[in-house]
Amino acid sequence: MEQRSEEWFKARLGKVTASRVADVLAKIKTGESASRRNYKIQLVSERLTGEKQETYINQAMQDGIDREFYARERYVQQHGEVEEVGFIQHPTLEAGASPDGLVGDDGLIEIKCPLGTTHTETLMTQEVPSKYIPQIQWQLRCTGRKWCDFISYNPMFPENLQLFVKRVEADEQYQLMLEKEISDFLIEVQTVIDRLKEIK
Repeated sequence: MEQRSEEWFKARLGKVTASRVADVLAKIKTGESASRRNYKIQLVSERLTGEKQETYINQAMQDGIDREFYARERYVQQHGEVEEVGFIQHPTLEAGASPDGLVGDDGLIEIKCPLGTTHTETLMTQEVPSKYIPQIQWQLRCTGRKWCDFISYNPMFPENLQLFVKRVEADEQYQLMLEKEISDFLIEVQTVIDRLKEIK
């Protein structure tokens, strides 16, 4: 199953995906954040209509998508083969993940092609930006893999600074927390659907 194909979009329909797990976790003192509420509405809508909701892609996002191929090629040159995959369903929840590739028996990769300032900050800290940890850990949970090589790539930098790779190990305790949060979120989604279906 090719990513961004019609089949891929259909497999993800109405399910929590790794790239949106951070939205599920986004809570504020007074309740839920706008991003969490909006994501809930999106999943309810997808389940009721059977149609994927259009998402806006700006130029920076499109550039990132276009550069992923080159980032993957650079990684392959240095680290070996990468197997491309589609949507991997979580074994028990209406959720899943679409890693940017599988490496050997135990690994996967997550590629980001950010703006220059973001790439610079990653190079300076030599750390994976914290906002990507939920996505990475959820991918590891859904695939049962042990590690993820996080890749930040920007071809505008000098060659030795274009590609940043940092390994993230699976964290079972963190993953169990994600499962609980996602399970609760999916119950909320279903509750809204049940309530809407009662409208005469």
